[in-house]
Amino acid sequence: MQRIVLATRNAHKVGELRAILAGLGVQVDLVGVTEYPDVPDVAETELSFAGNALLKATAVAEATGLPAIADDSGICVDALNGMPGIFSARWAGRHGDDAANLDLLLAQVGDVADEHRGAQFVCAAALAVPGPSGRQVVREGRIEGTLLRARRGEGGFGYDPVFLPAGSERTTAELSAEEKNAVSHRRLAFEALAPLLPV
Repeated sequence: MQRIVLATRNAHKVGELRAILAGLGVQVDLVGVTEYPDVPDVAETELSFAGNALLKATAVAEATGLPAIADDSGICVDALNGMPGIFSARWAGRHGDDAANLDLLLAQVGDVADEHRGAQFVCAAALAVPGPSGRQVVREGRIEGTLLRARRGEGGFGYDPVFLPAGSERTTAELSAEEKNAVSHRRLAFEALAPLLPV
């Protein structure tokens, strides 16, 4: 079975992607970079989801000599001209402070009328294959929705409690992990990338 390295040290993310790929019928040995402690962290210095995902996948493929995949994702709010975008995880200043990021976003759109509260969850998934082929590909997944004015649901993370997918009566934080994985922007991005993975 082909080993593929996911460019993350987050065990939850590795598990989530294993479940997504298994649901797509993709049989690979997916591991995180924790299996390769000498691989340095990769700074996300690009100005697009695709650029950051490709940067991480390429660096990990070069460091491990194995095919690597990476993703970069976030929420893009229409009334904020697509922001927080690539800055979603550190919108309030500190990386990964979900509560502060969410509070700041809700405050910034507090005066925005309901009909103008459109938003999208966007994910870019990248594959980098080392060696002579040096193949690099990126695919994107996106789900449309709207921002609520208050949190609903205990599941998920990040902006899930205020994101209502189009056509749904439940936020992404009110969906089970299985329901969310079936429709998420990450699922859509990796579904598009899956046929290109070495197996």
